[in-house]
Amino acid sequence: MNRLYSLANTDAMEVSVAYLHSDTYSSVSAFDIKENIRIVLRISREVGATEISARIFDEYLRPTGKTVPGVWRNHSFGVDEYLFDFCECDFSPAIRFFDFSVKVFDSELYVKRAGRAYLTRDNASGGLFQFTVSDFLYKRPSKMYGGIIYHIFVDRFRRGGDVPVYDGAVLVGGEWESIPEYPEYPGAPLKNNTFYGGTLYGIVEKLDYIKSLGTTAIYLSPIFSSVSNHKYDTADYMTVDEMFGGDEALSLLLRESEKRNIKIILDGVFNHTGDDSIYFNKYSRFDTVGAYNSKNSPYYSWYDFQNFPDEYTCWWGIPILPRINPDISECGEYIAGKEGVIAKYRDMGVYGFRLDVCDELSDEFIAKIKNTLSASGESMLYGEVWEDASSKVAYGKRKKYYHGCELDGVMNYPVRVGIIDYIVNKNSEKIRYALGEVTSNMPPRIRNTQMNLLGSHDTVRILTALSGKSGEGIANSELSVMHLDSAERALAKKRLMSAYTVLATLPGIPAIFYGDEAGLEGYSDPFNRMPYPWGKEDTELLSHYRSIGAIRKSHKVYREGEFNVLYLTEQLLIFERADGRDTYITAYNNSDKNVTLAFDVRVSELISQKRPKEYRLSANSSAIFKTKKETGFEIISEA
Repeated sequence: MNRLYSLANTDAMEVSVAYLHSDTYSSVSAFDIKENIRIVLRISREVGATEISARIFDEYLRPTGKTVPGVWRNHSFGVDEYLFDFCECDFSPAIRFFDFSVKVFDSELYVKRAGRAYLTRDNASGGLFQFTVSDFLYKRPSKMYGGIIYHIFVDRFRRGGDVPVYDGAVLVGGEWESIPEYPEYPGAPLKNNTFYGGTLYGIVEKLDYIKSLGTTAIYLSPIFSSVSNHKYDTADYMTVDEMFGGDEALSLLLRESEKRNIKIILDGVFNHTGDDSIYFNKYSRFDTVGAYNSKNSPYYSWYDFQNFPDEYTCWWGIPILPRINPDISECGEYIAGKEGVIAKYRDMGVYGFRLDVCDELSDEFIAKIKNTLSASGESMLYGEVWEDASSKVAYGKRKKYYHGCELDGVMNYPVRVGIIDYIVNKNSEKIRYALGEVTSNMPPRIRNTQMNLLGSHDTVRILTALSGKSGEGIANSELSVMHLDSAERALAKKRLMSAYTVLATLPGIPAIFYGDEAGLEGYSDPFNRMPYPWGKEDTELLSHYRSIGAIRKSHKVYREGEFNVLYLTEQLLIFERADGRDTYITAYNNSDKNVTLAFDVRVSELISQKRPKEYRLSANSSAIFKTKKETGFEIISEA
């Protein structure tokens, strides 16, 4: 009767899947090519399985016809355990998918995944598990491990140095209380010629402040020559913008940062240039013969003209951003060749690049950049990818970001989306996905250097987002002066302190968007790009960011420690990082009631520096506990 009951209720029966790395159970579904790929399925004895095998699908979810039989290992507590050993399969670096086929009497069942692992009668290829095989060709960027990234939009951070001002540039004097330049509506044309006046010299002057946050790398918005304040419309890749201080200022920043063990990461915009550039030269401002000027231009082949010269392919159809094709040999060599753009800044001392709109760049070109960047040793290459980069499909092609010769990580937007939805909407599904599937799909060395973020130059400021006060449907003229009231700000600030605690104790490297730590607010671009509020910082927030930075620096578990989610509901998130015999537990109370964690023994709470046996978490608060692996705890919720 039990077996018949199980068959009738298969879609409600959960099972467990784990991955074996050197005989150690893990949630990590990514393997080095030298490893044996071994997967364990734990399934209730009630099912009465007589035969189990894993069916393998290729990177495009097509059945390969290959199966791997499950071998019974042991049993305990009513659970059978089956080992699937893929080491006999000939895998090159690639992504693969699988599910389990389970025979019960004369019936065929399947184990699929949809946030959880469960039994089903459905034979379709959806709900598959994933594993990635990687073969890393370059040294791991270990100098980034355990650190913090500080993301600076250069024009809005700090004035400094004696720099020229472009003709036509509008320089804002005094203090900014509102954005003086914004489009009438999202997507409307905008000159972007209004400057706050931030420079690389200004960043140098504040390196000790940046270091105080625990920063080990600075990621700069584009610094190459351009007449705009954002500089995503490059005019000349080979020169640093004069209004930022030019090559001389970058050299100084590199020297002074190195003294403080801070690495510099540049923004590489290699999918398009500006129409006002030495390469396109639409307005004939430059001495070069640009692609717009003549079909005989050395840059003509970089662009795609439908009707020369006024009809050409642009990024998102924006005429001032003509697209280039780095797969054209002359274009690719100019950027990533031995004497190209990447090589120039690498030789100056730049540690890495972040690739803008990475999914529009070919795997071959990205690999070429990584090869050139790594020619002098250890390097970091990030990509702007908004989804799970391990299985990203762009323009019909499965990308190879994590296979070993391209990216060292991406901007981990799924974790940002998951944290915000969890805190604001009390929904645990997106954070479960980010901490479960997305994190598990990362090779360990990528997981340890992943850029985890709460905000960037492309998103609503995190303080504003966590307030829950939406800007949807509100005119830009209102958004430009809209602020949180005192109650909204107090709630958002409390939430942010916990959100950053969670972010900074996850696997990977937390990235701080300049000014988040100081309490900047703002809706979407350009309102999220207000200048840093020097002298008006929120000192409580700033103190918390510094405290978390010190904790990361003092505890090596945040470099490469194991990661496991211990408890996750709409009200409470608890996860651990383990290193040797020590365990570090992050707990976040997402409810409106107090929650007490009662431990077997006294533990160390790292933020308050207390040693409690019971710790009371108030609403929207978090804590970090250091204890031993064998320590148990109980969750006590107040009525």
